[in-house]
Amino acid sequence: MALIRLGFGRQHLCLLKRRSFLMLKLTAVVFAALLFCEFFIYYLVIFRCDWPEVKTPADRSGQKTLKAMFLADTHLLGEVRGHWLDKLRREWQMERAFQTALRLLQPEVVFILGDIFDEGKWSSSQAWADDVERFQKIFRHPRDVQLKVVAGNHDIGFHYQMNAYKIKRFEKVFSPERLFSWKGINFVMVNSVALEGDGCHICSEAEAELIEISRKLNCSREQGRRSGPCPDPQLLPASAPVLLQHFPLYRRSDANCSGEDAAPLEERGIPFKERYDVLSQEASQQLLWWLRPRLILSGHTHSACEVLHGAGVPEISVPSFSWRNRNNPSFIMGSMTPTEYALAKCHLPYEDTVLATYCVAAGLLVVLILVHSELLPSPFLFGWNLLRKFKTM
Repeated sequence: MALIRLGFGRQHLCLLKRRSFLMLKLTAVVFAALLFCEFFIYYLVIFRCDWPEVKTPADRSGQKTLKAMFLADTHLLGEVRGHWLDKLRREWQMERAFQTALRLLQPEVVFILGDIFDEGKWSSSQAWADDVERFQKIFRHPRDVQLKVVAGNHDIGFHYQMNAYKIKRFEKVFSPERLFSWKGINFVMVNSVALEGDGCHICSEAEAELIEISRKLNCSREQGRRSGPCPDPQLLPASAPVLLQHFPLYRRSDANCSGEDAAPLEERGIPFKERYDVLSQEASQQLLWWLRPRLILSGHTHSACEVLHGAGVPEISVPSFSWRNRNNPSFIMGSMTPTEYALAKCHLPYEDTVLATYCVAAGLLVVLILVHSELLPSPFLFGWNLLRKFKTM
C-alpha cells in the first residue's frame, strides 16, 4: 500500500513538473512576442533610417545643418468615435514610434502638419483637455527639441465649422506662431483651413498675416540694397522659406503619385475637390506668389506624393503617422541649410507584420499545448524518428 502511494505521489509530482514547465514555456513565448512587437520592432525598423546629406556639406559652406522631422495626421481618437481598444493600440504605436525616433535620430525640431486630433472640430472643453493631455504624453520630448504644429481641419473644423473659439483653443496649446527661423532657415506655418478666399474675418486675418510675412521675406532678400520700405531693425535670414501646411496646394488628383505609400491605385485617379481635398487654385497661386518657397510639405491626404508647382517648386505630401490610416506609416527626415536641403523617408513597422508575428506566436502556443496533451507528437521526437528511418533505409 505504501509503495502504491509512493508511486502515485511521484506520478503526481511529475505531472506538476510537466504543467509548470508548460506554463513556463507558454509565458516565455507570450513575453517574447510582446517584447518584440511592442518595443524591439520599433528599434529594428527605425535604426535603419539615417539623416540624408545635403549636396554641399555644412562644414564646407560654413552653414549649420538643421535636422528636422516632419510627420502628419496623427488623428488621436476622441470620446465619440474612439473605441478604447482602438485608442490603446494606435496611440501606443505612435508613442513607441515617436519616442524611438527621438532616441535614435535625435532631431532638433519636429513639425506636425495638422489633424493632430480626430474630433477637435466638435469636442467639448473637457474632451479637448483630455485629448491634449494624451497628446502631450505621446509626443513628449526633451527641452532641447522643439515641437511645432500647424492646424488641420480635424483640429479646428473645415471653413464652415471653424470659429474664433476653436482657433484660440488650438493656439493656446500649440502657439499662434506663423514664422519660425532657426540656423538661418525660415519656416512659414500656414493655417490652410483659413485660405477660403471668401473675405470672412478669420480668412482676412490669415491673409493679412501672410502678406506681412511676405513683406519681411522680401526685405530679407533685399538686404544688400536696403532701398525698399524695410525699416525692420532685425531682418530675417536671406533664405527662401520652407512652407508647411495641412492642405496640399492645388492638384487635380494623385494620378501622378507613385511609391509603396502612395494612394491605392483605384483612388489615384479620383479628382480632388478644391477647398476640401486641396487648396483652391487661387489660394495656391497666392501662396506661391507671396512666399516664393523653395520647398512645401503638407499632409491631409494620408498618402505620399511629390509634385512640382510653378517654376519647379517641389511639394511633398507626408503620409499619416498612424496605423489607423495606413498599414505602412512613415515620416520625413530633412537635413537643411539656408541654401540646401535633403529629404529622406523613414518607415515605421508595418501593422500586418506585427499581426503576423502575433499569429505565429499564437500558433506556437497551440502546438505547445497539443504536444503537452499528447494530441500531437513532439517536433523533436518526430524529427528524431524521421532521422532514424532515414538511417535504416
